[in-house]
Amino acid sequence: MRLALLATALLTSGLVLSTPGPAHAAAPTGRYVALGDSYTSGPLIPDQVDLNCVRSNRNYPSLVARAIGSAALVDASCGGATTADILNPGKGTLGLPVPAQISAVTAATALVTIGIGGNDIGFTGIVTACAQDGVGDPFGTPCRDRYTAGGTDQLQARIAATAPKVTAVIQAVRAAAPAARIVVVGYPAIVPDRGYGCWPVVPFAFGDVPYLRTVAKSLNAMLAQTAASNGAEYADTYTPSVGHDVCRSKSVRWVEGVVPENAAAPFHPNAAGEQAMATAVTTRLA
Repeated sequence: MRLALLATALLTSGLVLSTPGPAHAAAPTGRYVALGDSYTSGPLIPDQVDLNCVRSNRNYPSLVARAIGSAALVDASCGGATTADILNPGKGTLGLPVPAQISAVTAATALVTIGIGGNDIGFTGIVTACAQDGVGDPFGTPCRDRYTAGGTDQLQARIAATAPKVTAVIQAVRAAAPAARIVVVGYPAIVPDRGYGCWPVVPFAFGDVPYLRTVAKSLNAMLAQTAASNGAEYADTYTPSVGHDVCRSKSVRWVEGVVPENAAAPFHPNAAGEQAMATAVTTRLA
């Protein structure tokens, strides 16, 4: 997610089962390419090994590679990436050029993970707007009202519009690496899976928390369905993250809030969250 916009959030204050994949005896140990956005790259988690892409050596691709004994990891993930940045050259968070992530995928690749879609629906703008709205109207539903004005749920429409873009990414990966296992990685829970949140610590209005929870689950459901429809697998990171949301204590949460207490970007996984995502991926591979 774009860190410049996440700074705004600082200043202003999906339940899906894994879809069945093809039967495999073991996780592939050959060349592993990781594609994705900042939930994959791990911004601000030590150690940062690529400042332009805010990429950590303790993000889930690094942990998965170690766990499965991958012969080589090529981590092409980059903060702020959309599906377009996987298929085309773009720029990182420092504004420096970044090659198309898909260029890292070769015919020799054995495993590809894809963590994408949040920026396509406007994650940072949603978080910033909802936090700002919640500060002024904690007992209402200002965020839901914003995105459903006129009778159409804009966020559900964005999710639907992102599905063909994710399809294009999966198909491009399959064309580049016909023999690779492809795993689409979902997003963990940000807000609690039950209840109405923890305003003002995380300033989403009480009535907006159920709405934001639905959006997260819808995004993950779309990713799972798109993976299944295109011969890929899906790693569910939402289910294991229930109970580790932004409203939990510093030692329990896997996703940080407006002002992180663990090393991570606002509203992003911390090191424990990246480890949990890695576990979800290795479980899917096994």
